[in-house]
Amino acid sequence: MSPIRGAACPNPLLASGTRDPILNVVSLVKSFDGVDAVRDVSFAVDAGEIVALIGPNGAGKTTCFNLIHGELAPDRGDVRFEGRTLLGTPTHLLARRGIARTFQVAATFASMTVRESIALALVAHAGRDGTILSAPLPSHSTRGDALLRRVGIHGLADAHCAALAYGDAKRLELGLALAAVPRLLLMDEPTAGMTPRARRELMQLASELARGDGVAVLFTEHDMDVVFTFADRIVVLDRGQVIAEGAPDTVRADERVQAAYLGGDGVMH
Repeated sequence: MSPIRGAACPNPLLASGTRDPILNVVSLVKSFDGVDAVRDVSFAVDAGEIVALIGPNGAGKTTCFNLIHGELAPDRGDVRFEGRTLLGTPTHLLARRGIARTFQVAATFASMTVRESIALALVAHAGRDGTILSAPLPSHSTRGDALLRRVGIHGLADAHCAALAYGDAKRLELGLALAAVPRLLLMDEPTAGMTPRARRELMQLASELARGDGVAVLFTEHDMDVVFTFADRIVVLDRGQVIAEGAPDTVRADERVQAAYLGGDGVMH
């Protein structure tokens, strides 16, 4: 499968550029024991856009990602979603704001079947959290099955999550995220541990979400083939600072980016 490049945006507001960015990262600063892990980092992500946050090991990607999602509190700066700050919002409430996240190590419900996991996520999104443990989970859900088809694992609906191959577990995790109908999807190393084919297929799904549903997607990734194939725009960190930002071809040609990778343990492709 090849990504959809330059596809017409189905939402005229997105295409016109009249909308404010859905995510604004503003002058983030975070230090640990006097060492700046993130230094004055600013960038934005529009609805319907796929942005990659990359950098060599130790560049500050994970710290920045955790600041955005609320696992860490910044020393200074702000993270704004649809014009409102996210600072101080508990991570478990972010889904209600329209934000979903996948993790580098796939997080699924090991004791449940794939279908039960999706049903549980749908119940949570419906706002019945207070009774979620006592409420019966439907054995069949039209919407749940549709989600499983969308992420390509409907044939595994009755399999236990613990028995899934790693690539299928990553697909299920994406399905669990989509159950919340997010407007912003944060993907932390989404293709880690996957085969090249599975990587392309998973990122194609993310691409379709952005292009078709207008979801803003921000992802971190070590695989440069994935980054340069699927990202609309790339933000490059090195030693906690943004050293480059722009379209893939612009970033690939940037001397600072080449120096950061060739001087570390990363390789530009």
